[in-house]
Amino acid sequence: MALGLLGLRTAVYFTDNIEKAKDWYSDILGIKPYFDEPFYVGFNVAGYELGLHPIDNNQANVAATNAAYWGVSDVQVAFDMLIAAGATSVEEPSDVGGGIVVATVRDPWGNPLGIICNPHFQLP
Repeated sequence: MALGLLGLRTAVYFTDNIEKAKDWYSDILGIKPYFDEPFYVGFNVAGYELGLHPIDNNQANVAATNAAYWGVSDVQVAFDMLIAAGATSVEEPSDVGGGIVVATVRDPWGNPLGIICNPHFQLP
């Protein structure tokens, strides 16, 4: 029996400063959140949700070691912009085969943020 996944719906990033994270993501995405509450901030990114979830400094590091990869048209340009905005490099842009280019950064709160340009992927 197949799990029946329908595709990415939400990627959640954890932060100890929801206001700074909201401002940072608003700047890099070029949009304001559609949902903005102290307990959760949500951005609609091309029909998918990028969510910010607050944590306090006493909680264990809940940032995952794996990343959701967000599509971009030019990985190097997006990577450079993220680094300039305060992200740190995890994996510099690289062609992983078939013209697919990926990179990973950590946002200022330690969350992995993957970016990908995959010329073979088409939305249904």
